[in-house]
Amino acid sequence: MRPATLLLLLSLALNAANPAAKFREHVLATDLKGGYQVVVADLNHDGKPDIIALASGMHDLLWFENPTWQRHILASGLNHMINLAAWDTDGDGIPEIVLAHEFANEAKNSIGIVSLLRHNGDPAQPWSIMEIDRLTTSHRLRWADIDGSGRKVLVDAPLTGAHASAPDYRDRVPLVYYRPGEWKRKLIAADNEGVQHGIYIVDWDGNGRDAILTASFSGIDLYRYGKDGAWMRTEIAQGNPSPWPKCGASDIAVGHIGKRRYIAAIEPWHGNQVVVYTESGGKWQRDIIDSSLIDGHTIWTGDLNSDGRDEIVAGYRGKGRQVLIYSCQDKQAKHWTRTVLDDGGMGAAACAIADLNSDGRPDITCIGSVTTNLKWYENLGRK
Repeated sequence: MRPATLLLLLSLALNAANPAAKFREHVLATDLKGGYQVVVADLNHDGKPDIIALASGMHDLLWFENPTWQRHILASGLNHMINLAAWDTDGDGIPEIVLAHEFANEAKNSIGIVSLLRHNGDPAQPWSIMEIDRLTTSHRLRWADIDGSGRKVLVDAPLTGAHASAPDYRDRVPLVYYRPGEWKRKLIAADNEGVQHGIYIVDWDGNGRDAILTASFSGIDLYRYGKDGAWMRTEIAQGNPSPWPKCGASDIAVGHIGKRRYIAAIEPWHGNQVVVYTESGGKWQRDIIDSSLIDGHTIWTGDLNSDGRDEIVAGYRGKGRQVLIYSCQDKQAKHWTRTVLDDGGMGAAACAIADLNSDGRPDITCIGSVTTNLKWYENLGRK
């Protein structure tokens, strides 16, 4: 029997033994102009994960309360919102929210306000808002436990450097962080170049200390905080090999096939490729598993069918507008199958994976830009 035939038979057997999860679609909103980011967090301390919906074309920051998905306004009068991160910094069981707004792609037009939102006793009522910094093109915010203390810091990854301009965006891009309470900006590095679009927080070394993966024109890079307080940068991969400005990577996530780690990426910036990186001998092998996306903008990983292998969820905003699921068919993370979760009804700018109905199965929620909608896809288990 030929090796290719044997591999096909093994893949078919694996599919039969580990069928894909089935999903039911729920529409939560259809009027979110410029839908851009969706974040899952328990905002009212009832043990149920709620959904925060950020829409760049709106002036209200919204959240949807689980399980009825009633809409609430977190804050109003906001312009050009682009990203947020939620974490309970004061231990009251309700997260504080840090928001980046007054954003523009062109640094000269981007104020880059970073603000802190706190509830006022009733999370269903408008939250207070306090500006903590202004950093041009503040674009991606994430919380990270960089020293293993359990006290997370806020990481801010601007889109470009202060002197960058289209179409090349040539400049070095800062990466900074803030400690809650003092909210003083501290520089991690300014090594990445061009557009720094994606950021992913991960315990890379399995030591309880979060590291930061970035995706930029420079490629995929890892930043780790040392015990001496210094940051170390490690190049993981250079990303798409095309000439500037079609080089590097755009969005990233880390997944596992059993114990084997992989990196999933969209390349290049707002690109057409879904790429999987696997490590061998200290080097990361780049494999393109799909090149049909148009304006790819979100990528996540999660074990959707409880088979010990993380699927990849990716979405794109351009013509066709799809949310796609990629399932691995081998232990080496080299062979993937593609299924369509949403065909034309979701121009996904962002998705998130979380168990929204507490049934033990990870669900998917996405927000659409051109489709101006918010959906969650209920995981019904294996087909």
